[in-house]
Amino acid sequence: MHTIRLHSYGPAENLRYESVPDPSPGPGEVRIAVHAIGVHFIETLFRRGIPVGPHPAPDLPTTFGSEVAGVVESVGAGVDTGLVGSRVVTGEVTSGGYASLAVAPAAGLVVLPDRLEYGAAVAMHTTGATTLGVLEVAPVTASDVVLVMAAAGGIGTLLVQHARRVGATVVGAAGGPAKAARVRSLGADLAADYDAPDWADVVRESIGDVTVVFDGVGGKLGRAAFELLGEGGRQVVFGQASGEWFHPEEAELKARGVTSYDGIGYLLSREGGRADLRDRALEAAANGELTPAVQSFPLAEAAAAHAALESRNTMGKVILIP
Repeated sequence: MHTIRLHSYGPAENLRYESVPDPSPGPGEVRIAVHAIGVHFIETLFRRGIPVGPHPAPDLPTTFGSEVAGVVESVGAGVDTGLVGSRVVTGEVTSGGYASLAVAPAAGLVVLPDRLEYGAAVAMHTTGATTLGVLEVAPVTASDVVLVMAAAGGIGTLLVQHARRVGATVVGAAGGPAKAARVRSLGADLAADYDAPDWADVVRESIGDVTVVFDGVGGKLGRAAFELLGEGGRQVVFGQASGEWFHPEEAELKARGVTSYDGIGYLLSREGGRADLRDRALEAAANGELTPAVQSFPLAEAAAAHAALESRNTMGKVILIP
């Protein structure tokens, strides 16, 4: 089979497209013929040898990826042979997901509806579930004025769609004219290019105070978005695309009369885990309630996918196609 291997930490070019022996499923496992692979920003950090929180950089050589969608090709001991031929998605690959074949526990598989294609399934499996979790932290109603940061990204596009569906006024902010145009096409009432120095002034003059900020960017842009909140407003922090988190001090929150929530902390500690969020996200995509934005690269061009992620030149969920 073909796979992507990392033999030394460093730039995206260190990712190598190689041919290796096919993996075999062990007891309780299946082998999946992979049709789509999820790529996550955290993998670009691990590629550079950077530990993330309690997670150390991986031992080398390694193959990244835990999230794939495809067709069950074979099963190991103790697994129902009736699974062979099933269209599935999983986030528990044990053999490395950047590959044309992947091994994963049978217990972690989700069988896909026929109407849901593989790329959308990968996008909704984690990104969609995260979006629904973020919306649990700060539910949106028709009376809200919502500012979505990184609105052309995987989570951002889904947040814009949901806010529009419930009738909220939606401001989508993203970096550069092309991404702003993408946000506009999603139906946002205002698309702001936060690469422009006056973007926050434009939002304030056009919309006034916002009631909810969904911040996946952080840093100075996260600060500027936070300052657009009116009294009683809510901020949910779920990312740091800028490379820095932005969490306001408690004293400022009290003085402004606003509330800030840690979206990732909520998801990590959520009672009952996230399986129900995943299932709801997949169903929402299958039913056409939410349509994930997907940007695909051939598996052989995994280095280009990593480079695009790091330079913020992607729109939507990044996936690899074997």
